[in-house]
Amino acid sequence: MRMFDYILRRLISSLLVILIIAVTLFLIFYMFPSNPAQLSCGKPCSPEQLRRVSAFMGTDQPWYAQLGAYLLGIFAGRTFGTGASAVVCAAPCLGYSFRLNEPVTTLIAERFPVTASIAVGAAVLWIIIGVGTGVLAAVKRNTWVDRLLMALSAIGISSPSYLIGLLAIIVFAFELPVFPSGGYVPFSRNPAGWFSHLLLPWLVLALINAASYTRITRTQMIGEMEQDYIRTERSKGAPESVVVGRHALRNALLPVMTMFGLDLGSLLGGAVLTERVFSMQGLGMLLLDSVTNLDLQVLVGSTLFAAALVIVANLVVDICYSFLDPRVTVGR
Repeated sequence: MRMFDYILRRLISSLLVILIIAVTLFLIFYMFPSNPAQLSCGKPCSPEQLRRVSAFMGTDQPWYAQLGAYLLGIFAGRTFGTGASAVVCAAPCLGYSFRLNEPVTTLIAERFPVTASIAVGAAVLWIIIGVGTGVLAAVKRNTWVDRLLMALSAIGISSPSYLIGLLAIIVFAFELPVFPSGGYVPFSRNPAGWFSHLLLPWLVLALINAASYTRITRTQMIGEMEQDYIRTERSKGAPESVVVGRHALRNALLPVMTMFGLDLGSLLGGAVLTERVFSMQGLGMLLLDSVTNLDLQVLVGSTLFAAALVIVANLVVDICYSFLDPRVTVGR
């Protein structure tokens, strides 16, 4: 019952945070000096045309009426204009791009598989590599293995992802034509092509992000290995693999999980640099294009979606955290 109450409270607080972010994003972007109706009206745009476009988009209403219509549209959908020319945006409506003539939700749904493929594949690799090398560095503490892994992790942390990506393309796509230089192939169309186009971005992101996980895992493992319960297990004659894997690693993974959830949620919201370097049209490129073209509807909707992914990932991590260590539910 205590676990259920904890999960319910975390769920409610996450929904409230998403609502606050939605209101804040709307107020920030829709209060810009640039008028969305003016941007959609084009040139030349007479005052009469501007009034009709504003009425069609709903920007002629007070800001609080626009905010209410936007929030209601997320849950119930929204209609722009009236009559035969009306545009219907089905729920969940995160806005409508009048420049692209598509609901923002549709644009996100089209781009999200690309970003999700990049993020999930890279995350699986970096958690395996980072945790594995971190445990090895802790077990081999103060040896040449530890020093080598720490040196490599320092290089990984300090290396810009776009630079590593460009070098990887030059070496493995042009000099040694092992991988495609970029682009994306849907899994449903060609699974082998999907894998071959994503493997190089996965490796680049995994090697860069694994560096941080190596360091934090090593630090946590060293701290756990010095605890009294580890000495007790060793005094009982437990094998070192059991002491390290079953006892020390389980507790050391708690902060790693928190970091992993936030990193994965952020990457799911759009891997801007990776998508740009490898010419993949994911959420990151959608967000970048909306900034370039001042498409405020897409900008607000995609940013809200990215923020929601981070919050959901954090919620999932907290729930997993509570199962690994039930003490976190006490007093919350």
